[in-house]
Amino acid sequence: MNNFPTVSILFDKDVSLAQAVAQPDCLHDLNLDQLIDAITGPKQEYDLTPFFYTPLRDPDTVRYRQEVMRDLENESLIEHIKAFSKGMSTVRRYLGMAEKLDFEYHRMGWTLEAALVYCDTVMAVSPHLATDSLRSRGLRAIREYVEQYVSSPSFQVLASEARQVKQALEEVQYSVIIEGGKFRVKRYEGEAEYGIEVEKTFEKFKQTDAQDYLKRIPERSGMSHIEAKILEFVVKLFPEPFAALTHFCNQRFPFIDERIQTFDREIQFYLAYLDFIADLKRRGLPFCYPQLSAASKEIYLYDGFDLALAHAHRYNQQPIVLNDFSLQDSKRILVVTGPNQGGKTTFARMFGQVHYLASLGCPVPGREARLFLFDRIFTHFERAEDVRTLRSKLEDDLFRMHSMLAQATPESLFILNEIFTSTTVHDALLLSREIMAQLTDRDVLACWVTFLDELASLNEKTVSMVALVDPEDPARRTFKVVRMPANGLAYAMSLARKYRLTREQLKERLSP
Repeated sequence: MNNFPTVSILFDKDVSLAQAVAQPDCLHDLNLDQLIDAITGPKQEYDLTPFFYTPLRDPDTVRYRQEVMRDLENESLIEHIKAFSKGMSTVRRYLGMAEKLDFEYHRMGWTLEAALVYCDTVMAVSPHLATDSLRSRGLRAIREYVEQYVSSPSFQVLASEARQVKQALEEVQYSVIIEGGKFRVKRYEGEAEYGIEVEKTFEKFKQTDAQDYLKRIPERSGMSHIEAKILEFVVKLFPEPFAALTHFCNQRFPFIDERIQTFDREIQFYLAYLDFIADLKRRGLPFCYPQLSAASKEIYLYDGFDLALAHAHRYNQQPIVLNDFSLQDSKRILVVTGPNQGGKTTFARMFGQVHYLASLGCPVPGREARLFLFDRIFTHFERAEDVRTLRSKLEDDLFRMHSMLAQATPESLFILNEIFTSTTVHDALLLSREIMAQLTDRDVLACWVTFLDELASLNEKTVSMVALVDPEDPARRTFKVVRMPANGLAYAMSLARKYRLTREQLKERLSP
């Protein structure tokens, strides 16, 4: 099988694509670090985080993954693949346990068990991959490989020899004679099982069900020195099956095929994400496979939502508000204004999340989407002052923005959230206009949450989005963010009135 081309269900072209080791800087601001931890947490044995830390730039590779995701929405197929994964997990557990055992034949016994489970697992999944319903290039390629691998002479010999060795060992029968603090081992010669005879003798005296006084001894995988000595004598009595076991382990180990092992790990990327969104889909929240481009910057999302927020509220009945955005023609920058705690930051996170998840080939939260394949996402969210940097809040904001702009290209995404809040409105507007000019010159896509309404109509590349409130009660947030001109309202008075903080209310509360 060495002449079979390399098979990957994550990468259709460059299967040696370097996987990121470090977490991208943008993940924390977008709450994607929480999402990835929640997605990969149940499957820590597979080390999936490098896959989620590596966004793709090639539209065809992203579509390659989308195809696999669509195939795995077949419930029958996904259950069989999960059974395959469970079997492979058992194989690794047996082999890991064998490495820790002290006695040679005990180790080899568990290695044989691992080989038997491996062969059964691979043979069991093969016919379920041979379905005509597979449409993805990735799963069709692995189907072809598994079919050839299962029918290959090397696999057939492995499976056949493992079964023969197992059968020979199962035919070994022996007796242990314990006498005067000593024991001896002999071939079994049809001696009666006295335990059964004793139970039959006392059965007639039984009147009611007696209390169970049996002590539950914890199961263990190791072997005591006495058990090991018994096994040593058994090997001397039956040398042939144990010689076959030794030959099998020496000749067939390691027995796991590299491509099968790669498939087992890579398929977990899909299973982990689909398992994660399953509950949200059952709640009626929409997910879609977005159209993607690395060239066109005309983007849109309909009925999108913050996936991290939806996950946080998965156990309560709090409704998840859906929002849209779109940028057409020369428009590049969404400028989001509106009252505090109105959903602006959540909207900005949604903008970043859907682009990042789309670049991984995952379904994104939304009914329909067309998105851009970026080279890097730059985020600027408020951070607490760090005394180690010896920089003021404003200085730190400027330092971070300068660093991001120095690295940015026209293919970058920017997500800015309430920058320059530590200075005067006049200075904040002056600095923001300069940064807006830099973003415009680079023609980058951006979502900018700001308290400066003037930015919403600063040039022809901006689109104004406003977080709405209930018109009957301005203090109540709707968390809907819609496309409309900035209205200049901060709703401060309605908030002050709601919490009894107006001048009149304070005087009334403080009066003697």
